[in-house]
Amino acid sequence: MLSTPGGLSEWFADDVNLKGGQYSFVWNGAEELAELQAKKENKYVRFKWVEDDDDKAYFEFRINVDELTGDVALVITDFIDEGEEDETQELWESQVTELKHVLGL
Repeated sequence: MLSTPGGLSEWFADDVNLKGGQYSFVWNGAEELAELQAKKENKYVRFKWVEDDDDKAYFEFRINVDELTGDVALVITDFIDEGEEDETQELWESQVTELKHVLGL
């Protein structure tokens, strides 16, 4: 759900394709390209937007499991421009709600 085109297209974007090492994310007909920067199975996946000039900016999905309780948390890291905090928070809340729906939670 977090790293494959099929999984990501179920909740994150309208369509996701993998072409020549780049992920193509499509929302409302607009395409954004990202490169996979890092991945550890069942732990995290990190992408960087191709058009983003900031080399330190990325978005990441990380799965944290509490060793005592077994509770699972999805931690999302995203770099945004100043002034976009509220809009971005609402967007991620919507996306995570869709992910929960797809997972049956």
